[in-house]
Amino acid sequence: MPASDMNRVPLIPNNAPFTPAQRQWINGYLAGLFGAFDSMEPGASGAAGASTPKKTVLILYGSQTGTAESLAKKVAKEAGIRGFLPKAVCMEQYAALDIAKAAATLLITSTYGDGEPPDNAREFWAFLSSEAAPNLADVRYSILALGDTNYPAFCEFGKQCDARFEALGGKRIHPRVDCDVDYDEPARAWTKGVFDVLADMPQPNGGAGGLGAPALADTVAEPDAAAAGFSRQRPFPARLLANRLLNAPASAKEVRHFEICLKDSGLDYEAGDAMGVVPSNCPELVSDLLTCLGCDGEEAVPTPDGGETSLRHALAQHYDITKPSSDLLRTAAERSGDDEFRSLVLEAANREALKKWLWGREVVDVLARMTLPFGAADFVAQLKKLQPRLYSISSSPHAHPGEVHLTVAAVRYEGHDRLRKGVCSTFLADRAEYSKVPVFIQTSHGFRLPASGDVPIIMVGPGTGIAPFRAFLEERRATGASGGNWLFFGDQHRASDYLYREELEAMATDGHLGRLDLAFSRDQSEKIYVQHRMLGAAAGLWDWLQRGAHFYVCGDASRMAKDVDAALHTIAETSGGLNKESAAAFVAELKRTKRYQRDVY
Repeated sequence: MPASDMNRVPLIPNNAPFTPAQRQWINGYLAGLFGAFDSMEPGASGAAGASTPKKTVLILYGSQTGTAESLAKKVAKEAGIRGFLPKAVCMEQYAALDIAKAAATLLITSTYGDGEPPDNAREFWAFLSSEAAPNLADVRYSILALGDTNYPAFCEFGKQCDARFEALGGKRIHPRVDCDVDYDEPARAWTKGVFDVLADMPQPNGGAGGLGAPALADTVAEPDAAAAGFSRQRPFPARLLANRLLNAPASAKEVRHFEICLKDSGLDYEAGDAMGVVPSNCPELVSDLLTCLGCDGEEAVPTPDGGETSLRHALAQHYDITKPSSDLLRTAAERSGDDEFRSLVLEAANREALKKWLWGREVVDVLARMTLPFGAADFVAQLKKLQPRLYSISSSPHAHPGEVHLTVAAVRYEGHDRLRKGVCSTFLADRAEYSKVPVFIQTSHGFRLPASGDVPIIMVGPGTGIAPFRAFLEERRATGASGGNWLFFGDQHRASDYLYREELEAMATDGHLGRLDLAFSRDQSEKIYVQHRMLGAAAGLWDWLQRGAHFYVCGDASRMAKDVDAALHTIAETSGGLNKESAAAFVAELKRTKRYQRDVY
């Protein structure tokens, strides 16, 4: 049957053994697949009468947690709806592509750490910034950068790509858009702007077939997750089953183990995925803000999605009332009688001083600087939308069917004469058992166990970085994986901060955890961290790598992950006998072949 005929009927009939959501996904996928065949040059698919080739849009994504990848696939879906032929490809596949043959190349990328590229974009950036980078005079491009204004290097990697494409001669067809954590609306506006421009642009010579090697399955956009069930846009109202403190009373930390029920949600996950939690704000902080505003909380105000609700409910459920937005700071400074505060906020020369002043301060502290009052609607217009928080899942779905476990450090500290609280961590710790917990699954394609259970794995996860490795260990036991398991774990004190101690030591005793190396930094005068334990076990670690082991890291990106990476390079030199350049090439090859994966934040 010709592909065009196949698109006229449902490809998966209603009596097929699939759920409605699964049937919709499969039908959409196959329709897109055969649509791609129909768009090829005449004779390419063997069918007579094929249509004129569509303009090919290449969408390159660099993604650390999966957000940029998910956005890239949504943009690809929109491209298909608009009549283009989209190819959504990870940046690590750049070498197989001829981007000059696309009507446009769209880059969608996050930034992590101190302005660094995501792991799956590192090789692409190394090539792009090298002397071997090609002239891009024939390339038309635009960039959507994802970031978080809580970090100083906001959207830095996207900015670097934009500048480099321009320096190499690329033609920018639409201005770069830098998205904060509330990215939905700016991403939609960027997508519309890009495709409005592309509608009038010709396809370069070479056509749709000349881009390169990505498999056809990788070029078809995934369906909108919301259409298939619960998602980021439509989180599942889950029930909290357990909330257990993991630290002993003497600890300076508060790390908790949460168990959340997914029954009847239709949500599935794999070990290595993350869970998104949509929190509500602290009621005491909401009350303090209402007092500062002189409001009773019943005032009608707009919600971020265009609805309307009471001010109290809006502050509790819809808006970020901790980190002051740049709009709020500017408005507060203009309405303040404090000349020093006005200068701090409004003068560009004081940017670094403002960052220092903001450390540990929240919206309520900014309001205290104002002398002119805020109306309720005027106030919420200065706030950002309350965003979900992502946490690495610390359970295996095979070990705990219908549940998901999280390992979360509750943030509480005194600052500027107030008790400060982490929005989501204290929501889970203090209030989640009294209400539903809105959740969704964030797939992490770049943090996965080896396909074969025979492959050994090495895991480095201090503190709450233990989370995905608890999931890995449970998954490997549940599936009967025979490969060796080696864990490096560390925290402050063995007596009070040894998370999941009973579980880990039981696994070590029965042999499931073949090796367990511990680093408790404050149990001796000289601090010892996981990277020091790695160096102390260099010969064995190198041997495992030579036997094909996969290497995983989870935790802080700016310090721990960098130190662990440096230790891995050192081990390649000392135990592997490689020079510095060869050691760097060895580590790069581990990353390229997915044997070195990181879940860092």
